[in-house]
Amino acid sequence: MTDWVAVARAKQARYESPHGELDERAVVRLGNAAYAAGLALLMAGSPDAPAWLLRAAESWRASWELGTGVDTWGRPVGALKAALLAGSDDTVEALAAWTLSLGAAAAASPIGRYAAVLALLSTEGVDSASAHVEWLRGRDDFPSDVAEALAAIAASDQGRLEPAVASIVRSFETRGDHLEDVAVADTALVLHVLAHRRGLACALPASPVLPSLRCV
Repeated sequence: MTDWVAVARAKQARYESPHGELDERAVVRLGNAAYAAGLALLMAGSPDAPAWLLRAAESWRASWELGTGVDTWGRPVGALKAALLAGSDDTVEALAAWTLSLGAAAAASPIGRYAAVLALLSTEGVDSASAHVEWLRGRDDFPSDVAEALAAIAASDQGRLEPAVASIVRSFETRGDHLEDVAVADTALVLHVLAHRRGLACALPASPVLPSLRCV
């Protein structure tokens, strides 16, 4: 069984260790370490999880602004996911507005459109989100179960949502790569949060990649 407190401490130490000059890449690494710490603390049921998740969101936003902003849509995606998991409505609203201001809704990449969908679903822009979800569905360069879950949330369709989320959880259970080697199904957790923000029940399965207590 994973000692999530020990994992969190290791990631916190990584975040707090010297990173040299805080250029774009160094700030991305800070975000990665903070997010990993936040996820581990979430798995441990710690009340400190939100603070570390918000550190990750702040770092990833800062890294975008330090760089060229070309095809780095994973950073707004990560920042929005972190803020949603932290439960900070003000931060979610600010990051959603920022993400849309970057032009995510017109992005040519699926990750950019994913960023737009997260921003819109987070801020009641459901009608606009639906068009972008349809753009994502059926593509071979975007996970079909994630697209299906987003479509179900946009349509308030619980019957479609839970099987899609269960599929995402299974993919996290079997995949070999995780951010900072922290095996947590963060995408499923974020979709769970988004569903509840839309008034949808979304049961999560018991899984080693999910918190044992549904604290999000």
